[in-house]
Amino acid sequence: MNEQELKDALAALSTKLEGKSKDEVKNAIEAFEAKHKDTVKTEAKAMFDAEIKAIQNDFEAKLKLVQDHTDKLDVKLQSKAVNENKGKDAIVDMIVKNFGDISQVAKKGRVSLYEEKTVGNMTLGTNLTGDQPRTSSNDVAIVPNQILNFSSLVGMINIGNGTYTFPREGAGEGAAATQTEGSDKAQIDTDITMVDVNTDFIAGYQVYSKKMANNLPFLESFLPGQLRRKYFDAENSVFNTALAAAATASAQIITGQNKVEMLIAEIATLEGSNFGTNGIVVTPADYWDILVTEKSTGAGYGLPGVVTQEGGVLRVAGIPLYRANWIAANKYYVGDWSTVKKVVTEGLSLEFSTSDEDNFRKNNITARVEAQVGLAIHRPDAMIYGDFTAT
Repeated sequence: MNEQELKDALAALSTKLEGKSKDEVKNAIEAFEAKHKDTVKTEAKAMFDAEIKAIQNDFEAKLKLVQDHTDKLDVKLQSKAVNENKGKDAIVDMIVKNFGDISQVAKKGRVSLYEEKTVGNMTLGTNLTGDQPRTSSNDVAIVPNQILNFSSLVGMINIGNGTYTFPREGAGEGAAATQTEGSDKAQIDTDITMVDVNTDFIAGYQVYSKKMANNLPFLESFLPGQLRRKYFDAENSVFNTALAAAATASAQIITGQNKVEMLIAEIATLEGSNFGTNGIVVTPADYWDILVTEKSTGAGYGLPGVVTQEGGVLRVAGIPLYRANWIAANKYYVGDWSTVKKVVTEGLSLEFSTSDEDNFRKNNITARVEAQVGLAIHRPDAMIYGDFTAT
């Protein structure tokens, strides 16, 4: 083998060693030496040994670059706060397992390590760590107020203490009559009952943390409205219970009548006792059922237009029909609402305090809503409480 052939063989050996592991390089060089050492002339022996040494040194230098890069990568992995141990162990295991591939070195000294995953389309689930940006609203999707509050139907009396007392006329005896000349006039007496109405607090409170108030800026505007709604829900219930117990029980039945006809009969009953009717209260379900009530052929209501709707207000015989959710299903009131009054000792108030119990130590805030009120039913016989399902 001449000198040029030896150089060509060495160049081929160097190319063949690209990407090989350390053991593979060692075995290849030893095999090359064994094959060609007897064919190398004495004067070329020094050059042969020098080339072999250069190939070994070049591989070791490139292997050191890979090792240095791996060490730096390991340090970076240790500094990560998230998935520290899991990430480090996974990559170190990958380096050990794929050492042969990691050892591939380009001719210009650039290191090709490995690919963590196959290149593909980016998705939130695959490529995003943490939560995506959000847009937050300060408008709370609130629970609605009741359609109608009881206090909207009645007048109000303000008092300076806790009890409101009013006189109520009873039946009495005697009546005025034509006087017979020379005889006594007819004698009349009147029974008076003093009726007491005690006012009580209707109240409620909420406790929430100062941190919650700071972190949820909408609480400042949301809580007052929510607490007022809770108060009126309670007041509606208390007043409805009181009126249902005191009002005159209906004698009407649904048999042979529809709901409109039952209400008209109640109006007639009140007028028979000289009371007027200025309002009817029913549930929303009964309200809409009345709206679509069709007059039966031959039954008649006396006059056309008995059930009308004017300006969004449904009327029966000209009397407004109100819908409320605080009245029980199938029940109704027909009467003169001017005879019912809301008595107020202390009006509705809303207060916030950091001094309640251990609020100061726990950084809590207490919100309180309350009013001291009662219901005065001056004439129970001016209000009729009925049932559309009575048979």
